Amino acid sequence: MKKSTIKLAMYLNYFVFAILLNSVGIVILKAQKNYGVDELQASILEAFKDLPIAIVSFLIASFLPRIGYKKAMLIGLALVSAACVTMYFGNSFSAAKVLFATVGVSFALIKVSVYSLIGTVTENQKEHNSLMSSIEGVFMIGIALAYFLFPAFNSETDPNAWLNVYWLLAAISLLSFSFLFFTKFEKQTEIPGVDLLDDFKQMFKLFAKLLTIVFVISAFLFVMIEQGIMTWLPTFNDKVLHLPENISIMMASILAISLAVGRLLAGVITKSINWIWVLTFCIIMAMLLVVFVLPRTVGLEVKDINSLSDIPLMGFAFPLVGLFIAPIYPLLNSVVLSALPNKLHSSMTGLIVVFSALGGTVGSRVIGYLFKNEGPENAFYYTLIPMSLLLVSFFILKKLTSKS
Repeated sequence: MKKSTIKLAMYLNYFVFAILLNSVGIVILKAQKNYGVDELQASILEAFKDLPIAIVSFLIASFLPRIGYKKAMLIGLALVSAACVTMYFGNSFSAAKVLFATVGVSFALIKVSVYSLIGTVTENQKEHNSLMSSIEGVFMIGIALAYFLFPAFNSETDPNAWLNVYWLLAAISLLSFSFLFFTKFEKQTEIPGVDLLDDFKQMFKLFAKLLTIVFVISAFLFVMIEQGIMTWLPTFNDKVLHLPENISIMMASILAISLAVGRLLAGVITKSINWIWVLTFCIIMAMLLVVFVLPRTVGLEVKDINSLSDIPLMGFAFPLVGLFIAPIYPLLNSVVLSALPNKLHSSMTGLIVVFSALGGTVGSRVIGYLFKNEGPENAFYYTLIPMSLLLVSFFILKKLTSKS
């Protein structure tokens, strides 16, 4: 089977999980309204999603090549199909926890497989950078779709109507399962492990490298920023801008669309401009948006909002931060994976997923705490701390990868 078909399967799987994973911000808002939980209690859903990703990625990353990337992805898709149906019938905060725990386990299988496969279908670092950015861009398109998909099923007269979206999500998952099932992988695409114990040793040996330590800290910081903003933006729109629920959710799509555009553009730009200058420009612009644009958004007076067109232009400005933080994650991943031999990609991907998941959990919990204790109008200012640390880490990684 041609590599292009394998790439298409990777795109489709990532698209499905983008909708499921990043609906957590929407479900957090619904949980506060429908299930009677506060901001801090609702933020635990992020942990139910991210901690299974971290644990499963750590346990299976080295072993996954033996199972086979195709089989692993099929298992993940089957699990989330069942979880969506369970959420519909469960209709409770406990059912939401089960849903995101299952999504987390399944995404660990999908992400480790996809990231490991990228190295087998690309020929050099520029191709790797481009494909990684494109896949992450498609992921963000899926996220953007989620912000319109859920409101489409919402009803002011029926508080349970939104649950019907899970029948559609189950159907999409099964469709992706069917496409992947009939996709044949080339034998060389599935990289066999040598010895299970040796595979785990390789993962731990990676921690002896300064490159690995700096990188996983960078991945942690980035996801802390991205998930913190993305998860709580619908609540920010609801409580600070006082937008109607459906519009609060749809407004959050601007962040996702910005992330998608930023990542797709990065896939093109990095073919001619060195990644370090792209990322430096992006993080500085993101910090400027927080410093100068966010205060004007918080002070915005919004009245009589019935559609997106009724919102003042300044209300759309802060979510554009996604355009600038977008290239960071895929480019950092690509730079580090490109510096390692293919046989170590699965082990390194396991570490990427583990620390990304931990960053997402910490980011959501911290922002949730700040929303409750410092006020929703002040919470996002704290993202300037990890942004500053990221800027420093870029130059350390550049020096280490140049030596490698």
